[in-house]
Amino acid sequence: MAECSEYIRSQFPTIDDDLYHYVEGILDSSKDDFEDGEEVYEAIGQVLHEVSEKSENEVRDICSKLLTILKGGSYDGGENERERRKNGVNKVLNAPVHLGAMAATLEAQVEQIKSIWVTTRDDTMKVDAKKLEKAEAKLQQKQEKRNGLDLGNNTKINSINQSIELASASQMMSKKDSRMESKGGTNKTQDIRIENFDVAYGNKILLQGADLTLAFGRRYGLIGRNGLGKTTLLRMISSKQLRIPSHIRVLHVEQEVAGDDTSALNSVLECDEERNSLLKREAELQILIEKEGGKSDALGEELAKVYEAMQHAEVDKSPAKASAILSGLGFSVERQSWPTKSFSGGWRMRLALARALFSRPDLLLLDEPTNMLDIKAILWLERYLQSWPTTLLVVSHDRNFLDTVPTDILYLKGQKIEAYRGNYEQFEKTRGEREKNMQREYEAQQAKRAHVQEFIDRFRYNANRASCVQSKIKMLEKLPELKPVEKEPTVTLRFPDVESLSPPILQLNEVFFRYAGSTNNEYVLSNVNLTATLQSRICIVGENGAGKTTLLKIITGSLSPTHGTLHVHRNLKFGYFSQHHVDQLDMRVCSVELLQNHFPGKPIEEYRRMLGSFGISGDLALQTISSLSGGQKSRVAFALMCAANPNFLVLDEPTNHLDIESIEALGKALNICQAGVILVSHDERLIRMVCTELWVCEKGIVRCVEGGFDEYRKIVEKELEAN
Repeated sequence: MAECSEYIRSQFPTIDDDLYHYVEGILDSSKDDFEDGEEVYEAIGQVLHEVSEKSENEVRDICSKLLTILKGGSYDGGENERERRKNGVNKVLNAPVHLGAMAATLEAQVEQIKSIWVTTRDDTMKVDAKKLEKAEAKLQQKQEKRNGLDLGNNTKINSINQSIELASASQMMSKKDSRMESKGGTNKTQDIRIENFDVAYGNKILLQGADLTLAFGRRYGLIGRNGLGKTTLLRMISSKQLRIPSHIRVLHVEQEVAGDDTSALNSVLECDEERNSLLKREAELQILIEKEGGKSDALGEELAKVYEAMQHAEVDKSPAKASAILSGLGFSVERQSWPTKSFSGGWRMRLALARALFSRPDLLLLDEPTNMLDIKAILWLERYLQSWPTTLLVVSHDRNFLDTVPTDILYLKGQKIEAYRGNYEQFEKTRGEREKNMQREYEAQQAKRAHVQEFIDRFRYNANRASCVQSKIKMLEKLPELKPVEKEPTVTLRFPDVESLSPPILQLNEVFFRYAGSTNNEYVLSNVNLTATLQSRICIVGENGAGKTTLLKIITGSLSPTHGTLHVHRNLKFGYFSQHHVDQLDMRVCSVELLQNHFPGKPIEEYRRMLGSFGISGDLALQTISSLSGGQKSRVAFALMCAANPNFLVLDEPTNHLDIESIEALGKALNICQAGVILVSHDERLIRMVCTELWVCEKGIVRCVEGGFDEYRKIVEKELEAN
């Protein structure tokens, strides 16, 4: 990074320190993820334009030079990069192109043909938040001064002001629990009971008068629709805003591991405080004994006690245990020795999960742990958690995971938490029966009320029946107030209709690919042959880092094959949903404004209709995007993608933020949509719903698996058993 830093200073001598550290942070944290100079420009180009008067081509060449320095290669003056941008993807045309006709209609089609689905990397999430905030504030001030903008005049729709405040919680504690906590050391229970508590986020009440009981040694799956407060509840527990016994050790896997020179294996071992303390004391005693010449009996006795404690804590077995956990989560033996700073954000989240599994807290809180994992790692994690010895509370929308891991289901609905014994499949059956019984009880009570009320109305003014009428009235008053079962609204997703195209639609012929400037000559993908039509429902699976996302970028044209050809129908328009699409939305505007900014000129009712197709209706469409839940943001991203009327959908992990009902709705929508579909996913339920062709990406080879997902699962399970 030192060479990069000097080069930035030499090219931009007037750059502010805050902006300089912001640029340096992005380059340092994402150097392994950048694939070409274009991605570097997308990440830092705007900042570099603000601090100099250099032209766009000059800044792009500087970004290419920075990439070359980061990759440790030679620089060709940006010629290869400009040539790649100039030539684009190699395509074989299916018919003559009439340039005159294209030029005549080009102006009217600018918005339609504009490619807005090229993925940009969300590297800002890896930069220090304070530096980022300062840098963005300075950029905003400079931009306003330069353009003299009146931001108020540019706002076309008034968003509903949504306060983004920290969540708050309150609870009632019994006198017995308060007394045990105040005495200190007398409360040894491992069970957790949080009674009569409220949780709010800003002005929105998420939970009111709720109760939560977690019995030690049981595994709880917390489920519910997007936006009801599941993640907030975990944060309230981990931050102790909801009080639990002080002696219970809680660990919430939420933040990725910080990047430094510590190896992945040592990073996991470091979280065992007892082991670290014993090893430190052993080293200290060894030094003292050497100084004393081995004559101190007291030191020898203490060292013997330390060795006994180390044997009891199985310190010698810790490296093997940590290595097994890392291996299960996808870290090869070689990768376990890499420094943590060399891993991307997703892999650092895996490291955080590995540290949590190794340290075994009294209460482990996991929020969507399968989002960062491939299918092989998910199957390993399911097996590992089935024998988890302490208490587990996990938020997940993976149906198969919820059927395999939890012993209990906690259902968040109507600002309350309902507890069910058993896994998700058992929960569905029990909930159905419970709701039927509640509805029958309500209807029976309503019938009884109507019958009694009829008697009261008939004999209200009859003196002979006055005492009987009074007793009936008192009986009605004493009846418990039952409410009808409220069914949650059905989630529906609907992709727009598209025109049919005659085949061939999409073909990859003997495609090879490797990144320019890579230190080795190995191909990321080799000899890929793939054919797709508008009827295709292709699912691509494989371990993380196997090249799935690279393959999607080649298909959509954002990367060019090193060798081989890509044939695309001239009227084919891709809709690309990337893994980071949700994080790249403009969080400051509402959903309607977002569509309006990307596709201006349409009536507001049209934008609302587009959003309504993906369940964003009513006030939701007018809330700032930052105030929406992850699943709601995902649906906004789907609406934005489909606003360009793509006729071929390329979806990279689209279920990461969706709840169970939304995943079901997505599967049904993909089955009936008229566009072609290529899907990368680790969600077994969605794959089984949609997949008609299963392609496995492994060691640079892409092959079709006969027998579909069942056959692939058998292959993965055999590999796990062999390890």
